[in-house]
Amino acid sequence: MSEPDAEPDHITVYSDYVCPFCYLGRESLRQYQATRDEELDIDWHPFDLRSHKRRPDGSIDFSVEDGKDDDYYEQAKEGVRRLQDKYGVEMDLDIATDIDSLPAQVASFYVKGQYDNDTWLEFDVAIFDALWQEGKDIGDEDLLVELAEDAGVEGDEVRSALSDDALFAEVREQFAEAQRHGVTGVPTFAYDGYAARGAVPPEQLERLVDGV
Repeated sequence: MSEPDAEPDHITVYSDYVCPFCYLGRESLRQYQATRDEELDIDWHPFDLRSHKRRPDGSIDFSVEDGKDDDYYEQAKEGVRRLQDKYGVEMDLDIATDIDSLPAQVASFYVKGQYDNDTWLEFDVAIFDALWQEGKDIGDEDLLVELAEDAGVEGDEVRSALSDDALFAEVREQFAEAQRHGVTGVPTFAYDGYAARGAVPPEQLERLVDGV
């Protein structure tokens, strides 16, 4: 995979909030960051796992077959349970198959572009926690406004972003760009032209960034 414009003080992360392994991967990154003298900024890129199910209006057609049956989801839950134990994470094991993460990704993309990295990161973590800790619908506008305001973002700005067709189009282009750069699944971590895929352990992230 190729990663454009890599910077030594940034790690690029492709993720979708509705993906439990992205939540676990973020915890792995947090644990790796805790070992560093200087924290890496996160250059986050949204990725829509359900793009193939979207209608022209952006809504999800859940009738579209994707080959993921009950056995697939049970295996996914087993994988989540193993990584929960490994990373010491408590989370809701119900895979969020019926929640649309696109509004959360649009809101997060807006905040990332308009606010400083710390504010975005607080919002980003809050979205993940709302879904995987509290089982909330991160596709709900009122919830996203509440989470944004808690992070220091003007709620009206988020409401405006979520009604901005041009911003939605820009986020969809981000999905397409990720695919052009070889991202086929999430989470994907990229640094200086190299990538690690999946909720890899902190020591693998260390090897990715520090070559250790």
